[in-house]
Amino acid sequence: MRAQGTSTLKPDGRYTVADYKSWNDDVRRELIDGVIYDMSPAPRIGHQDLAGDIFVAIRQYLADKPCVPFFAPVDVYLFPDEDDEDSTNVVQPDVIVVCDRSTIHDNGIHGAPDLVIEVLSPSTAHKDLGDKRDLYERAAVKEYWLLNPDTGAALVWRLEGPRFAPVSEYVE
Repeated sequence: MRAQGTSTLKPDGRYTVADYKSWNDDVRRELIDGVIYDMSPAPRIGHQDLAGDIFVAIRQYLADKPCVPFFAPVDVYLFPDEDDEDSTNVVQPDVIVVCDRSTIHDNGIHGAPDLVIEVLSPSTAHKDLGDKRDLYERAAVKEYWLLNPDTGAALVWRLEGPRFAPVSEYVE
């Protein structure tokens, strides 16, 4: 779904990080391969509850370790070798874990997180299972989890070489 109703939309529908940064409004968006995805309205309570529980559990687990967890909204610029202004990808995963602290900057994460966790919502499931999964794979995210708050299912992929391999599916 492309964002609509703003004068910043380009006729060709392709955007860069420079465009993303120029929108000085409070609307949450993601930029995936040059396509803007509106993240409104706010997630459902079950989504937020699960994302919060996962973040707290991971934060407690990592308390004495070098990795750091973050939760949305935080901008993640997945490809650090690209000039940020010309890049076409900025995402805001629900929960991430970063072990390379040099990628942590004041304005977001610049590089692939070690772990990305997305909590499925009916409006974003197709994007999370398709476009975002492919993007995280290309960016070499080491592990990707998809959690379904309605069913308790969890899909887990781990990077093996350049591709994600399904690790398992957990069902509550």
